[in-house]
Amino acid sequence: MEQYKTDFIEFMVDSDVLKFGEFTLKSGRKSPFFMNAGAYITGSQLRRLGEYYARAINDNYGTDFDVLFGPAYKGIPLAVATTMAFSELYGKEIRYCSNRKEIKDHGDAGILLGSGLNDGDRVVIIEDVTTSGKSIEETFPILKEQANVDVVGLIISLNRQERGKTQKNALAELREVYGIETAAIVTMEEVIEHLYNKKYNGRVLIDDQMKSAMDLYYAQYGAK
Repeated sequence: MEQYKTDFIEFMVDSDVLKFGEFTLKSGRKSPFFMNAGAYITGSQLRRLGEYYARAINDNYGTDFDVLFGPAYKGIPLAVATTMAFSELYGKEIRYCSNRKEIKDHGDAGILLGSGLNDGDRVVIIEDVTTSGKSIEETFPILKEQANVDVVGLIISLNRQERGKTQKNALAELREVYGIETAAIVTMEEVIEHLYNKKYNGRVLIDDQMKSAMDLYYAQYGAK
């Protein structure tokens, strides 16, 4: 596993973004782990987060794209932080773009924030996590209504590796429906590999009991 991935796993834990216990998800599923990207709240956290995303984007999509699109609202700081990091790490100036939930009819009017979109723009969509793919269902029409863009792919921070609307992984469903590549900074399989029965900051986050609960969860909802 690449060093930036193991660093990112520990960064999620240190930032109180990735937690282990008992959680009820929006889907109603009872999960032994939970990720809340809203817990990234400081300047240093957002700077590091942008760097991890930038490295994962470069690994999966290279630098041949023009726009990083972050769906409102959580995608806005992700897109801003990552475009800054991409410029610093790879010397490539990409534009950030997002959407408004409500269309503005005065001043900087329209549905978009940041850069406009042009025919032929190559776009990467950035999100925190995707479980059902609902946000992409909303995002894709917005992009296509603004210009004839080429959506290169979708990058998320954590691939939960569980079923979406069908028996397939949510990311695999999006690949089939929209014909786009999908990727994540890390997968839950990599999280387990790095943390299982290992002490981190004096405690074992995934011990045998937690691993058993995760195995049961994936037996019911898992889809790699």
